This record gives sequence, C-alpha cells and structure tokens, in this order.
Amino acid sequence: MVIMKKKKVVVGGTFDILHEGHKAFLRKAFSLGEVTIGLTSDIWAENIKKRKVKNFKHRKKELEDFARKEFKVKPKIVKIEDKFGPALKEDFDYIVVSPETYPMAVLINLKRKNIKKKLIKIVKIEFVLDEDGKPISATRIFKKINKRRRCRI
Repeated sequence: MVIMKKKKVVVGGTFDILHEGHKAFLRKAFSLGEVTIGLTSDIWAENIKKRKVKNFKHRKKELEDFARKEFKVKPKIVKIEDKFGPALKEDFDYIVVSPETYPMAVLINLKRKNIKKKLIKIVKIEFVLDEDGKPISATRIFKKINKRRRCRI
C-alpha cells in the first residue's frame, strides 16, 4: 500500500480585510494540499501598507475562522517579519500568488536556487475583480470606507 504524502503549500499576506480575493486565493491553496499561511507581523504589515492595519491576533483569528468554516481545518499560521517568511527555510511543493505578488515568488525561487534548495512550483491565480472591473484589495476597500465616512460628516 502506497501512502501519498500531502503536498505542502505556502501563501503569505497581510489579510487585513479578508475579502473575496483572499478567499479565492486561499481556496486555491487549500485545494493543492496542506497550507502554511505566512501572516505579516503588525510592524511588517504597517511598513508594507503605510497605514494602520488590524492587529496580528485579530487577522489570525479571521483566517482561522474562515479555514475552519470553509475547509474544516485549523490552519498553520506563522508570523512573518520579512518578505520571505518560511519560504526560504522550509521546503514546499507550491506557492500560491496573485499577479501582484508573482515577482516575489520568482525572487524566492532565485534565493532558494542560490542556497541549493529545491524550487517551489508557482501557482498564480488571477485577481478577483470588483464591480468596477478593478482588482479587489484591502487598500481599495479601506479607501472606500474612509470616503463614505467623510461624506457622512
């Protein structure tokens, strides 16, 4: 009897506002195997986003709740303090990215090659588009919320 080992999948992000784009991204990742989610630390997230973001604990809980409901699993979530997260230290079969983060996956594989680690297969999903035809993003959602708040004042 041959036991198939589950494929190891890595994704990374801030996941500040868990939106449909993130959910499509996570569905793809979980369809490929056992997922490790690299979640940006509070300091790293604010450096990337240049704005206030929900704290790590809150973002982690939202991801856990989504994974439990959608995939019936408790996800492995690791705090990341840099753009590489666990992708240079651990071996993974897949890295799931968006068009925006694809260049980072290429850089990760270049670094992995330099340190004699096996390359990770890059799986790029397309953006999920908003009703205006533009990619859904937490930053755009955040701007819309702030615009509505200013209009009410």
